[in-house]
Amino acid sequence: MKIESKLVHSGDRKKAGDYIPVTTPIYTAASYFYDSMDQLDRVLGREAEGPCYARYDNPTTSALEELVNDLEGGHGALACSSGMAALQMGFMAALIDRPKRVVAATGMYGATTNMLNNVLAPFGIDTTYTDVCDLAALEESVKETKPGAIVMETVSNPLLRVGAIDKIAEIAKSANAALIVDNTFATPLLIRPIQLGASFSVHSATKYMSGHGDVLGGMIIADEAHYNTLRTLARTTGPNMSPFESYLTMRGIKTMGLRVERQCANACKVASWLVSHPGVEKVHFTGDPSHPDAATIARLFPNNLYGAMIAFELKGAGRAEVFRFMEKLKMIVRATSLGDVHTMVLYPAIASHRDLAPKQRQRLGIGDNLIRVSVGIEAPEDIIADLEQAFEK
Repeated sequence: MKIESKLVHSGDRKKAGDYIPVTTPIYTAASYFYDSMDQLDRVLGREAEGPCYARYDNPTTSALEELVNDLEGGHGALACSSGMAALQMGFMAALIDRPKRVVAATGMYGATTNMLNNVLAPFGIDTTYTDVCDLAALEESVKETKPGAIVMETVSNPLLRVGAIDKIAEIAKSANAALIVDNTFATPLLIRPIQLGASFSVHSATKYMSGHGDVLGGMIIADEAHYNTLRTLARTTGPNMSPFESYLTMRGIKTMGLRVERQCANACKVASWLVSHPGVEKVHFTGDPSHPDAATIARLFPNNLYGAMIAFELKGAGRAEVFRFMEKLKMIVRATSLGDVHTMVLYPAIASHRDLAPKQRQRLGIGDNLIRVSVGIEAPEDIIADLEQAFEK
């Protein structure tokens, strides 16, 4: 099946006794028993499939994992309580038998940087930051540090840089390092990192997968070499997504193809309008022909699907001017997330990258005049009209 059909059908319609539910139900049981003790023994020993204890697996969550793994083309998936929990599981699985060193992309979500600097570092895991869009610099950094893992984002947050995942995967493989890719901004509709050679693909399921702002969850998909380690760690540490969140995420994914296509189309129109506005200093958008990674985008992304994230810089603005602009928005939602059906704006300096020092944000190119937009499925004319009136004095 093509991915548009997998979105709708994968993971569902498992036989339950003499009937088959059309959609996967919400299973809330903490534990399960079998008529045969021999069968329970095999299930507990992972010699036979089936649920036994909620920290190990859950039928609703297992259906979601099957669905997402099918979309990403991995060997297996794990649903977690948040995107950051999924990312942490990726680091644990990658570094358990490798050097406790990481090469990380310089431009990433602030919480990821915070995890590397303030959560993993005290456990003896060292991080070196490198521009992964500069392959020569990355090769040199990997050669010098001999890392156990490389971590990057398919589309970086918030400046929307795009690294050549397939070529970075080759660098990782030659160094026996695991490649961890946060694929949240792109979704498997645009990029499937495992199929490009990554070891892990990570998502905040809160975003495009669920799509309606009512889920907190994360997904991590692994290749064959790492899946058993990932699952074994999860059975002990228990990062599980709840069955309610799993159900909502699975329901959201069924319309993800339609939503993301509409969001991508809207983003192209909004970005084109912003480029021509006199109040905008610069627009960051992956569909821009002059994007610094345009060649990589053209090679790896599907035609006319560039993602639905935009960042733009207000001309001559500081924090006060950005606050005034955002407070004037009437339809567009001012909230700390992305990927929802409604258009959202976020100010990285106080939200996604708040934990970074101001000088560090400036070095990364995240100025005090930068605004991030997650484009929704509304009529593009209404999105543009709301932005336009916010520019008015």
